[in-house]
Amino acid sequence: MMTPHELVKGISGLVSLPEVCVRVNEMAENPRYSASDIGRVIGQDAALTARLLKIANSPFYSHVSRVDTVSRAVTLIGARELRDLVVATSALRMFSGIPSTLVDMDSFWRHSICCGVVAKMLGPHCGVLHSERLFVAGLLHDVGHLIMYTKMAELMKVVGVRVRDSGIPAYLAERDVIGFDHAQVGGELMRLWRLPESLQEVLEFHHEPGKAEQYSLETAIVHIAGVAANQVEPDGARKKATETVDPVAWEITGLTEDLIESILPEARARFVEAQLLLLPGMRAAH
Repeated sequence: MMTPHELVKGISGLVSLPEVCVRVNEMAENPRYSASDIGRVIGQDAALTARLLKIANSPFYSHVSRVDTVSRAVTLIGARELRDLVVATSALRMFSGIPSTLVDMDSFWRHSICCGVVAKMLGPHCGVLHSERLFVAGLLHDVGHLIMYTKMAELMKVVGVRVRDSGIPAYLAERDVIGFDHAQVGGELMRLWRLPESLQEVLEFHHEPGKAEQYSLETAIVHIAGVAANQVEPDGARKKATETVDPVAWEITGLTEDLIESILPEARARFVEAQLLLLPGMRAAH
C-alpha cells in the first residue's frame, strides 16, 4: 500500500515549485536578506511580480499609498506573508492543466478561495496576528486532492461513488478506498516544498483539528472556514452539505455559529473580489 509520502515523492518533478519560489522561501526564513534582496529575486519573474503587486494593491491589504515595487510590498506585508502568497499564486497555475473530466477546477478553486477568505476574516476574532497567512492556508487546504486526481484518477472515481452513495465526507471515503486522505497528502506536499510547519500541520489536520499539536488554533480556524465556505459559495451548499464543524474546533477557537452567520454577507463580497483578483478568467458559478 502506497503512503502519502511515497505518492508525493513519486511526482515531485511534476509539482516542484518554480525556482523563484524556492529562492524566496529560503530568503524569507533568513534575516540577513532585506526586502530589496527578496524584491530583486521576485522581479526576475515579470508575471509573478505583476500578480503580487495586484494583490498588494487590492482590498485585501488596506495601504494608504500605492504599492509600486515588490520590495515595498515585502516591507508592508512581511517577507513570510509575501512568500506564502508567492507559493499560493504559483500553485494556482501549477495545477491548471488537470483535465475537467477528473475534477471541476473552477469549482475546486472557488471553494479554496472562499475558505481562505473566511479563514482570514476569522483570524482577528481569535487573536491571530497577520491573518493573511490564514488566507493562504485556506487557499491551499485541499491541494492534496489535486495530487490524488493526477495520480489516482480511477481510485478517486471510486471515492466519488462512495461519497455519493453513502453521504460520508470525502476524506473518510478516501481512507476507506485508498488508505489515506487528501489532507495527509497536502501535508506531505508542504513538507516537500519546505514550507512552514504551520502550513504542514494545518493542511494535514484540517478535517481533524483536535489532532493538531503546535498550530491547533490555525488548524481549527481553517476547519471552520472550510465548512462555512459552503454557505458562501454559489454552488457550495448543495455540493458539500454533509460536512459539519467538529465540536473541538468551536472549543479551540471560541467562535460561535452566530458569529459565522454574521460575517457571511461580507465574506460573499470579499470572495467575489478575491476570485476576480486571483482567477479573473474563472467561470461564474450557477
